[in-house]
Amino acid sequence: MQGEWNDSQPIYRQLRERVAAMILDGTLREGEALPSVRQVSAECRVNPITVLKAYQELVDEGLVEKRRGVGMFVASGASTRLLSRERERFLKETWPEIQDTIRRLGLNAAALLALETSSDNPEDAP
Repeated sequence: MQGEWNDSQPIYRQLRERVAAMILDGTLREGEALPSVRQVSAECRVNPITVLKAYQELVDEGLVEKRRGVGMFVASGASTRLLSRERERFLKETWPEIQDTIRRLGLNAAALLALETSSDNPEDAP
Protein backbone atom coordinates (compact mmCIF):
# COMPACT_ATOMS: atom_id res chain seq x y z
CA MET A 1 0.00 0.00 0.00
CA GLN A 2 3.02 2.26 -0.17
CA GLY A 3 2.95 5.28 -2.39
CA GLU A 4 2.86 8.99 -2.64
CA TRP A 5 0.07 11.14 -1.28
CA ASN A 6 -1.36 14.08 -3.16
CA ASP A 7 -2.98 17.27 -1.94
CA SER A 8 -6.23 16.77 -3.86
CA GLN A 9 -7.99 14.98 -1.00
CA PRO A 10 -7.35 13.90 2.59
CA ILE A 11 -4.94 11.00 3.12
CA TYR A 12 -7.61 8.82 4.74
CA ARG A 13 -9.72 9.15 1.54
CA GLN A 14 -6.72 8.23 -0.61
CA LEU A 15 -6.08 5.24 1.62
CA ARG A 16 -9.73 4.23 1.37
CA GLU A 17 -9.43 4.43 -2.43
CA ARG A 18 -6.33 2.22 -2.38
CA VAL A 19 -8.06 -0.46 -0.32
CA ALA A 20 -11.13 -0.25 -2.59
CA ALA A 21 -8.87 -0.69 -5.63
CA MET A 22 -7.25 -3.71 -3.98
CA ILE A 23 -10.71 -5.24 -3.51
CA LEU A 24 -11.68 -4.53 -7.13
CA ASP A 25 -8.36 -5.89 -8.43
CA GLY A 26 -8.74 -9.06 -6.37
CA THR A 27 -5.64 -8.35 -4.29
CA LEU A 28 -7.94 -8.45 -1.27
CA ARG A 29 -10.62 -11.12 -1.61
CA GLU A 30 -13.89 -11.57 0.24
CA GLY A 31 -13.31 -12.93 3.71
CA GLU A 32 -9.64 -11.96 3.67
CA ALA A 33 -8.15 -9.87 6.47
CA LEU A 34 -7.08 -6.31 5.77
CA PRO A 35 -3.55 -5.42 6.82
CA SER A 36 -3.53 -4.27 10.45
CA VAL A 37 -3.84 -0.59 11.28
CA ARG A 38 -0.35 -0.67 12.78
CA GLN A 39 1.14 -2.34 9.72
CA VAL A 40 -0.43 0.15 7.28
CA SER A 41 0.46 3.06 9.53
CA ALA A 42 4.13 2.05 9.59
CA GLU A 43 4.28 1.11 5.91
CA CYS A 44 2.59 4.30 4.71
CA ARG A 45 4.09 6.53 7.38
CA VAL A 46 0.75 7.91 8.48
CA ASN A 47 -0.95 8.28 11.83
CA PRO A 48 -2.85 5.13 12.94
CA ILE A 49 -5.96 7.30 13.37
CA THR A 50 -5.77 8.11 9.66
CA VAL A 51 -5.75 4.41 8.79
CA LEU A 52 -8.57 3.73 11.23
CA LYS A 53 -10.65 6.50 9.67
CA ALA A 54 -10.14 5.02 6.18
CA TYR A 55 -11.07 1.56 7.42
CA GLN A 56 -14.12 2.93 9.24
CA GLU A 57 -15.39 4.46 5.98
CA LEU A 58 -15.13 1.03 4.38
CA VAL A 59 -17.03 -0.47 7.32
CA ASP A 60 -19.72 2.22 7.03
CA GLU A 61 -20.07 1.40 3.32
CA GLY A 62 -20.53 -2.29 4.10
CA LEU A 63 -17.37 -3.28 2.24
CA VAL A 64 -15.40 -4.31 5.32
CA GLU A 65 -16.55 -5.93 8.54
CA LYS A 66 -15.00 -5.64 11.98
CA ARG A 67 -14.46 -8.78 14.00
CA ARG A 68 -13.84 -7.76 17.55
CA GLY A 69 -10.43 -8.85 18.76
CA VAL A 70 -9.56 -10.37 15.39
CA GLY A 71 -9.36 -7.55 12.84
CA MET A 72 -11.08 -6.24 9.75
CA PHE A 73 -12.12 -8.42 6.85
CA VAL A 74 -13.44 -7.86 3.33
CA ALA A 75 -17.20 -8.36 3.57
CA SER A 76 -19.08 -10.91 1.55
CA GLY A 77 -20.29 -9.34 -1.72
CA ALA A 78 -17.97 -6.35 -1.29
CA SER A 79 -16.43 -6.65 -4.74
CA THR A 80 -19.80 -6.72 -6.48
CA ARG A 81 -21.19 -3.77 -4.49
CA LEU A 82 -18.00 -1.80 -4.96
CA LEU A 83 -17.91 -2.46 -8.70
CA SER A 84 -21.50 -1.28 -9.04
CA ARG A 85 -20.83 1.91 -7.04
CA GLU A 86 -17.61 2.70 -8.87
CA ARG A 87 -19.26 2.22 -12.28
CA GLU A 88 -22.11 4.51 -11.25
CA ARG A 89 -19.67 7.14 -9.94
CA PHE A 90 -17.60 6.92 -13.14
CA LEU A 91 -20.65 7.40 -15.34
CA LYS A 92 -21.95 10.35 -13.29
CA GLU A 93 -18.71 12.16 -12.46
CA THR A 94 -15.87 11.14 -14.77
CA TRP A 95 -17.50 10.20 -18.05
CA PRO A 96 -19.18 13.59 -18.68
CA GLU A 97 -15.77 15.29 -18.40
CA ILE A 98 -14.24 12.75 -20.78
CA GLN A 99 -17.08 13.27 -23.25
CA ASP A 100 -16.55 17.04 -23.17
CA THR A 101 -12.83 16.58 -23.82
CA ILE A 102 -13.51 14.19 -26.71
CA ARG A 103 -15.92 16.72 -28.25
CA ARG A 104 -13.50 19.64 -27.76
CA LEU A 105 -10.69 17.71 -29.43
CA GLY A 106 -12.87 16.64 -32.34
CA LEU A 107 -12.26 12.96 -31.73
CA ASN A 108 -14.69 10.25 -32.75
CA ALA A 109 -15.36 6.67 -31.67
CA ALA A 110 -13.48 5.16 -34.64
CA ALA A 111 -10.31 7.13 -33.82
CA LEU A 112 -10.50 6.19 -30.14
CA LEU A 113 -11.08 2.52 -30.92
CA ALA A 114 -8.14 2.57 -33.32
CA LEU A 115 -5.94 3.81 -30.48
CA GLU A 116 -7.17 0.97 -28.27
CA THR A 117 -6.43 -1.59 -30.97
CA SER A 118 -2.95 -0.24 -31.67
CA SER A 119 -2.07 -0.26 -27.97
CA ASP A 120 -3.10 -3.92 -27.76
CA ASN A 121 -0.82 -4.81 -30.67
CA PRO A 122 2.45 -2.87 -30.46
CA GLU A 123 3.38 -4.15 -33.94
CA ASP A 124 0.41 -2.23 -35.38
CA ALA A 125 1.45 1.06 -33.79
CA PRO A 126 2.77 3.72 -36.19
